[in-house]
Amino acid sequence: MIEVEIVGLRSNPSYRQRRFGAEVRKLRERAGLSVTEAAELVGTRQSHLSNAEAGRTSLSRERLRRLADAVTGIGDTYIDALVELDQGASGGWWDSYRNRVRPSLLDIADLESRAERLLIYEPMFIPVHLQTAAYATAGFRGGYARVSPQEQDLDIEFRMRRRQAMEGGAPPHFHAVIHEAALHATFGDRSIMREQLAFLIEGSRRPNVTIQILPFDGPVAFGTSFTLAVPAEVELSTVVVGHVEKSLYLGDSDSLSRYNQWFASLSDRALPPVDASVQPEAHRVKDSLGLIQRILYSLL
Repeated sequence: MIEVEIVGLRSNPSYRQRRFGAEVRKLRERAGLSVTEAAELVGTRQSHLSNAEAGRTSLSRERLRRLADAVTGIGDTYIDALVELDQGASGGWWDSYRNRVRPSLLDIADLESRAERLLIYEPMFIPVHLQTAAYATAGFRGGYARVSPQEQDLDIEFRMRRRQAMEGGAPPHFHAVIHEAALHATFGDRSIMREQLAFLIEGSRRPNVTIQILPFDGPVAFGTSFTLAVPAEVELSTVVVGHVEKSLYLGDSDSLSRYNQWFASLSDRALPPVDASVQPEAHRVKDSLGLIQRILYSLL
């Protein structure tokens, strides 16, 4: 029997909601069902299922379970993660910025809040979560985007909130591979980078943080920044590929596998991680901390 659900349609679904829809569509396709067949199976109208696959509306846990039962090996943990993906993002600290900053910023904050691991590669800049306020401000003030000072201030404030979210509570494990090029930009004021490099070393002391540097004399660098946000249900991971116009969000298995391999390769080729507890005289091989300290001393 078809049970009619009366719900409002989202006119501009978030990435999280679109990803939920993509996972529903993937379940249906894995079951070998058409939209009409799947709608009949779960007991709803075809239009409702189509809207759910587009992220414009929700699908109840009971209906998700009916659809998953048509596929071998789908457990309750995955269904629970789908329900959370569909419904569970309200109440985050970023909600107070809704309609004030770009939707893409809300999407990335939401992804970070659900992640157990963040794997980040940055070829030109210090990652947001390790930036000082002075560094973030200098980057915006000297950037190419034409935005008002008020918009710049709000973006910087949002960056600092993202950083704070990684410092308290139960933050995800944060593993960053940063190219050496990112350590040399001074923005016309050497004191900004001195403070930033010292902050980078201090950040490495946190137990959830791993920092590696890919040196100039290493292999040819990967040219585009990217972030892998890995939640408890690894299949629901997302890679965010940075772009000056609009970042690319990828959640298909091929993309996730490819970027995981690239990050592993970058990590293997980067210098050993920063260990701020090691005394300078104990360094027996070139490592990330030694390189950061050498650049820091050159700025004194």
